[in-house]
Amino acid sequence: MPDALFAVPRLVGLYDPLEAERPDLEVYAAMIDEFGARRVLDVGCGTGTFACLLASRGTEVVGVDPAGASLEVARKKPGAERVRWVEGDATSLPELQVELAVMTGNVAQVFVEDEDWAATLDGVRRALAPGGRFVFETRDPERKAWLGWNREDTYNEADIPGVGVVRNWSELLDVSGQLVTFRRTYVFESDGATLTSDSTLRFRTREELEQSLATAGFAVDEVRDAPDRPGLEFVFVTSPIEVGEVGVQGVQEAR
Repeated sequence: MPDALFAVPRLVGLYDPLEAERPDLEVYAAMIDEFGARRVLDVGCGTGTFACLLASRGTEVVGVDPAGASLEVARKKPGAERVRWVEGDATSLPELQVELAVMTGNVAQVFVEDEDWAATLDGVRRALAPGGRFVFETRDPERKAWLGWNREDTYNEADIPGVGVVRNWSELLDVSGQLVTFRRTYVFESDGATLTSDSTLRFRTREELEQSLATAGFAVDEVRDAPDRPGLEFVFVTSPIEVGEVGVQGVQEAR
Protein backbone atom coordinates (compact mmCIF):
# COMPACT_ATOMS: atom_id res chain seq x y z
CA MET A 1 0.00 0.00 0.00
CA PRO A 2 1.30 3.50 -0.81
CA ASP A 3 2.33 5.72 2.08
CA ALA A 4 -0.26 8.28 3.21
CA LEU A 5 1.84 11.07 1.69
CA PHE A 6 1.05 9.67 -1.75
CA ALA A 7 -2.42 8.26 -1.13
CA VAL A 8 -4.28 10.77 1.08
CA PRO A 9 -5.50 13.66 -1.11
CA ARG A 10 -4.83 16.40 1.45
CA LEU A 11 -1.22 15.25 1.83
CA VAL A 12 -0.72 14.61 -1.88
CA GLY A 13 -1.60 18.25 -2.46
CA LEU A 14 1.44 19.24 -0.39
CA TYR A 15 3.96 17.08 -2.19
CA ASP A 16 4.80 19.31 -5.13
CA PRO A 17 4.90 22.62 -3.20
CA LEU A 18 7.19 21.10 -0.56
CA GLU A 19 9.40 19.31 -3.11
CA ALA A 20 9.69 22.20 -5.56
CA GLU A 21 13.46 21.89 -5.84
CA ARG A 22 14.23 18.73 -7.84
CA PRO A 23 17.66 19.20 -9.47
CA ASP A 24 17.92 15.43 -9.88
CA LEU A 25 15.23 15.42 -12.55
CA GLU A 26 17.30 17.39 -15.03
CA VAL A 27 20.10 14.87 -14.56
CA TYR A 28 17.74 12.04 -15.46
CA ALA A 29 16.30 14.06 -18.33
CA ALA A 30 19.81 14.45 -19.73
CA MET A 31 20.05 10.67 -19.91
CA ILE A 32 17.27 10.69 -22.48
CA ASP A 33 19.65 12.37 -24.91
CA GLU A 34 22.68 10.44 -23.68
CA PHE A 35 21.05 7.08 -24.40
CA GLY A 36 18.98 8.24 -27.37
CA ALA A 37 15.74 7.11 -25.72
CA ARG A 38 12.46 8.02 -27.37
CA ARG A 39 10.20 5.92 -25.15
CA VAL A 40 10.53 6.06 -21.36
CA LEU A 41 8.91 4.24 -18.45
CA ASP A 42 8.76 6.21 -15.18
CA VAL A 43 8.29 3.63 -12.40
CA GLY A 44 6.80 5.19 -9.26
CA CYS A 45 5.99 8.39 -11.13
CA GLY A 46 4.08 9.90 -8.18
CA THR A 47 2.52 13.24 -9.05
CA GLY A 48 4.02 13.10 -12.52
CA THR A 49 6.53 15.96 -12.45
CA PHE A 50 9.24 14.03 -14.29
CA ALA A 51 6.88 12.32 -16.73
CA CYS A 52 5.33 15.64 -17.74
CA LEU A 53 8.76 17.23 -18.07
CA LEU A 54 9.81 14.55 -20.53
CA ALA A 55 6.53 14.66 -22.42
CA SER A 56 6.88 18.43 -22.86
CA ARG A 57 10.18 17.75 -24.64
CA GLY A 58 8.67 15.28 -27.05
CA THR A 59 9.47 12.00 -25.30
CA GLU A 60 6.88 9.23 -25.32
CA VAL A 61 6.29 8.48 -21.62
CA VAL A 62 4.46 5.88 -19.55
CA GLY A 63 4.06 6.78 -15.88
CA VAL A 64 3.12 4.00 -13.45
CA ASP A 65 2.27 4.39 -9.77
CA PRO A 66 0.06 2.46 -7.30
CA ALA A 67 -1.26 5.64 -5.63
CA GLY A 68 -4.42 6.78 -7.37
CA ALA A 69 -4.47 10.10 -5.50
CA SER A 70 -1.00 10.96 -6.83
CA LEU A 71 -2.03 10.10 -10.37
CA GLU A 72 -5.06 12.38 -10.04
CA VAL A 73 -2.68 15.26 -9.41
CA ALA A 74 -0.46 14.13 -12.25
CA ARG A 75 -3.30 14.04 -14.76
CA LYS A 76 -4.10 17.71 -14.13
CA LYS A 77 -0.62 19.02 -14.92
CA PRO A 78 0.27 20.79 -18.16
CA GLY A 79 1.27 18.22 -20.76
CA ALA A 80 -0.29 15.34 -18.82
CA GLU A 81 -2.44 14.43 -21.80
CA ARG A 82 0.72 13.35 -23.61
CA VAL A 83 1.60 10.81 -20.90
CA ARG A 84 0.14 7.33 -20.63
CA TRP A 85 -0.76 6.91 -16.96
CA VAL A 86 -1.03 3.46 -15.39
CA GLU A 87 -2.31 2.86 -11.87
CA GLY A 88 -0.33 -0.10 -10.60
CA ASP A 89 3.28 -1.17 -10.44
CA ALA A 90 5.94 -2.74 -12.62
CA THR A 91 4.36 -6.17 -12.21
CA SER A 92 1.08 -5.07 -13.80
CA LEU A 93 2.28 -3.12 -16.81
CA PRO A 94 0.65 -3.38 -20.21
CA GLU A 95 2.82 -4.70 -23.02
CA LEU A 96 5.58 -2.15 -23.57
CA GLN A 97 8.84 -1.74 -25.45
CA VAL A 98 10.61 1.26 -23.90
CA GLU A 99 14.21 2.27 -24.37
CA LEU A 100 14.73 3.61 -20.86
CA ALA A 101 13.09 2.79 -17.54
CA VAL A 102 13.81 4.98 -14.52
CA MET A 103 13.17 5.05 -10.79
CA THR A 104 13.94 8.43 -9.24
CA GLY A 105 13.88 9.45 -5.59
CA ASN A 106 13.35 6.68 -3.04
CA VAL A 107 11.35 4.39 -5.31
CA ALA A 108 13.88 1.55 -5.43
CA GLN A 109 14.02 1.46 -1.63
CA VAL A 110 10.29 1.01 -1.00
CA PHE A 111 10.53 -2.66 -2.02
CA VAL A 112 11.51 -3.99 1.38
CA GLU A 113 10.87 -7.66 0.58
CA ASP A 114 13.27 -9.47 -1.74
CA GLU A 115 10.34 -11.05 -3.57
CA ASP A 116 8.81 -7.66 -4.37
CA TRP A 117 12.12 -6.25 -5.56
CA ALA A 118 12.73 -9.30 -7.77
CA ALA A 119 9.22 -9.06 -9.23
CA THR A 120 9.74 -5.37 -9.95
CA LEU A 121 13.02 -6.03 -11.74
CA ASP A 122 11.34 -8.74 -13.79
CA GLY A 123 8.52 -6.38 -14.75
CA VAL A 124 10.96 -3.67 -15.79
CA ARG A 125 13.03 -6.12 -17.81
CA ARG A 126 9.97 -7.28 -19.74
CA ALA A 127 9.07 -3.67 -20.56
CA LEU A 128 12.49 -2.87 -22.06
CA ALA A 129 13.13 -3.07 -25.77
CA PRO A 130 16.35 -4.77 -26.93
CA GLY A 131 19.23 -2.44 -26.16
CA GLY A 132 17.21 -0.58 -23.52
CA ARG A 133 18.48 0.57 -20.15
CA PHE A 134 17.20 0.66 -16.59
CA VAL A 135 18.44 3.47 -14.32
CA PHE A 136 17.65 3.90 -10.64
CA GLU A 137 19.11 5.48 -7.54
CA THR A 138 19.41 4.27 -3.97
CA ARG A 139 21.09 5.66 -0.87
CA ASP A 140 24.43 4.26 0.27
CA PRO A 141 23.69 2.60 3.64
CA GLU A 142 27.19 3.35 4.88
CA ARG A 143 26.34 7.06 4.90
CA LYS A 144 23.41 6.50 7.32
CA ALA A 145 21.17 9.22 5.93
CA TRP A 146 18.58 8.45 8.60
CA LEU A 147 20.72 10.09 11.28
CA GLY A 148 19.50 13.43 9.95
CA TRP A 149 15.82 12.46 9.98
CA ASN A 150 14.79 14.32 13.11
CA ARG A 151 12.59 17.31 13.87
CA GLU A 152 15.48 19.68 14.53
CA ASP A 153 17.15 19.08 11.17
CA THR A 154 14.01 18.76 9.02
CA TYR A 155 11.55 21.28 10.50
CA ASN A 156 9.99 23.53 7.88
CA GLU A 157 7.16 26.05 7.60
CA ALA A 158 5.65 26.73 4.18
CA ASP A 159 2.87 29.08 3.14
CA ILE A 160 1.18 27.17 0.35
CA PRO A 161 -1.31 28.97 -1.93
CA GLY A 162 -4.83 27.75 -1.32
CA VAL A 163 -3.75 25.79 1.73
CA GLY A 164 -2.11 28.21 4.13
CA VAL A 165 0.83 27.69 6.44
CA VAL A 166 1.87 24.08 6.92
CA ARG A 167 4.46 23.06 9.49
CA ASN A 168 6.20 19.79 8.69
CA TRP A 169 9.09 17.65 9.83
CA SER A 170 10.43 14.08 9.83
CA GLU A 171 11.28 11.81 12.74
CA LEU A 172 13.14 8.52 12.80
CA LEU A 173 11.03 5.74 14.33
CA ASP A 174 13.11 2.57 13.99
CA VAL A 175 16.21 1.06 12.45
CA SER A 176 16.10 -2.73 12.19
CA GLY A 177 18.93 -4.07 10.12
CA GLN A 178 18.46 -2.67 6.62
CA LEU A 179 14.94 -1.40 7.32
CA VAL A 180 14.54 2.23 8.34
CA THR A 181 11.13 3.54 9.39
CA PHE A 182 10.35 7.21 9.79
CA ARG A 183 7.33 9.48 10.15
CA ARG A 184 6.50 12.72 8.39
CA THR A 185 4.21 15.06 10.32
CA TYR A 186 2.13 17.87 8.79
CA VAL A 187 0.29 20.49 10.85
CA PHE A 188 -2.21 22.69 9.00
CA GLU A 189 -2.47 26.15 10.54
CA SER A 190 -5.84 26.79 8.86
CA ASP A 191 -7.72 24.27 11.00
CA GLY A 192 -5.09 22.79 13.30
CA ALA A 193 -5.30 19.37 11.68
CA THR A 194 -2.29 17.10 12.12
CA LEU A 195 -1.67 14.33 9.59
CA THR A 196 1.18 11.85 9.54
CA SER A 197 2.70 9.52 6.97
CA ASP A 198 4.91 6.60 7.97
CA SER A 199 7.46 5.13 5.55
CA THR A 200 9.84 2.20 5.62
CA LEU A 201 12.82 2.07 3.27
CA ARG A 202 15.32 -0.72 2.74
CA PHE A 203 18.98 0.23 2.51
CA ARG A 204 20.53 -2.56 0.44
CA THR A 205 24.29 -2.65 -0.02
CA ARG A 206 25.83 -2.12 -3.44
CA GLU A 207 26.91 -5.76 -3.50
CA GLU A 208 23.38 -7.00 -2.76
CA LEU A 209 21.93 -4.79 -5.46
CA GLU A 210 24.45 -6.01 -8.01
CA GLN A 211 23.63 -9.62 -7.13
CA SER A 212 19.88 -9.04 -7.36
CA LEU A 213 20.31 -7.36 -10.74
CA ALA A 214 22.40 -10.24 -12.06
CA THR A 215 19.81 -12.73 -10.85
CA ALA A 216 17.10 -10.74 -12.65
CA GLY A 217 19.09 -10.73 -15.88
CA PHE A 218 20.62 -7.25 -15.78
CA ALA A 219 24.21 -6.23 -16.39
CA VAL A 220 25.51 -3.25 -14.40
CA ASP A 221 27.03 -0.92 -16.99
CA GLU A 222 28.21 1.61 -14.40
CA VAL A 223 27.41 3.06 -11.00
CA ARG A 224 27.40 6.84 -10.91
CA ASP A 225 27.31 9.39 -8.13
CA ALA A 226 24.12 11.37 -7.55
CA PRO A 227 24.80 15.01 -8.51
CA ASP A 228 22.18 16.34 -6.11
CA ARG A 229 23.48 14.23 -3.20
CA PRO A 230 27.18 13.72 -3.95
CA GLY A 231 28.73 10.84 -2.09
CA LEU A 232 25.41 9.76 -0.58
CA GLU A 233 23.77 7.67 -3.29
CA PHE A 234 24.41 5.15 -6.01
CA VAL A 235 22.93 5.69 -9.46
CA PHE A 236 22.84 2.33 -11.21
CA VAL A 237 22.90 2.28 -15.01
CA THR A 238 21.98 -1.22 -16.16
CA SER A 239 20.93 -3.09 -19.27
CA PRO A 240 19.19 -6.42 -19.75
CA ILE A 241 21.36 -9.39 -20.59
CA GLU A 242 20.16 -10.80 -23.88
CA VAL A 243 20.09 -14.57 -24.18
CA GLY A 244 22.33 -14.39 -27.22
CA GLU A 245 25.04 -12.58 -25.25
CA VAL A 246 25.73 -15.34 -22.74
CA GLY A 247 23.75 -18.30 -24.01
CA VAL A 248 20.58 -19.77 -22.58
CA GLN A 249 22.45 -21.71 -19.89
CA GLY A 250 24.23 -18.60 -18.68
CA VAL A 251 21.01 -16.65 -18.26
CA GLN A 252 19.42 -19.54 -16.41
CA GLU A 253 22.44 -19.74 -14.12
CA ALA A 254 22.26 -15.99 -13.50
CA ARG A 255 18.64 -16.39 -12.48
